[in-house]
Amino acid sequence: MKKALVTGSSRGIGAATARALAEKGWRVTVNYLNSREQGEALAAELGTEAVRCDVSDSTQVKAMFERTGGVDLLVCNAGIAWSGLISDMTDSEWRRIVDVNLGGVFNCCRAVIPYMVRRKAGSIVCVSSVLGVYGGSCETAYSATKGGIIAFVKGLAKELGPSGIRVNAVAPGAVDTDMLSCFTAEEKAGMVENIYLGRLGAPEDIARAVCFLAGEDGGYVTGQILGVDGAMVI
Repeated sequence: MKKALVTGSSRGIGAATARALAEKGWRVTVNYLNSREQGEALAAELGTEAVRCDVSDSTQVKAMFERTGGVDLLVCNAGIAWSGLISDMTDSEWRRIVDVNLGGVFNCCRAVIPYMVRRKAGSIVCVSSVLGVYGGSCETAYSATKGGIIAFVKGLAKELGPSGIRVNAVAPGAVDTDMLSCFTAEEKAGMVENIYLGRLGAPEDIARAVCFLAGEDGGYVTGQILGVDGAMVI
């Protein structure tokens, strides 16, 4: 059975992705940081284990991959958001979002690459955002980290292609997860007005895209950013 690890998989897009991969026969390790109860409940549901790890901490990440013994698929999903004027952002807030969203991808990829290179096979899928492509007002820091992921994926795909390792990303639009909990129903309705498919995305929409990039159907796809946004106008 092939092994996968999905970071930030105790809820939202990560949990939906873990479930979708498990349904396709992957043995999925669940990762969480603060949501222990949810992470362990999902692991029990999937018959696997949950590992607590702050992806921004390279020492913790190294220990997590040593515990799993390497994986065939890495899904870098863990991330945080920050909204507001960049002029109001503190140094520590900037460092934290960069360390988690972009540094976490670096830490996890660096840890898993040696295992995949030895096998001459593997797949990495990162979760970016449409804001990483277009940018978002009052979402400047978040957009910067997600745009950094896009450049990272494109470069790493070229670096690892000769070793048989594929690297791709999904770029979700507005997805109805906890990250949107700060918006009112009226504000969410306003978002939907800018989505041609007429609804917010569901975590399962993103999970299916990840499964495509991770599996055999996407076997000749690498260095690509798959938008999953319902034709959202930014």
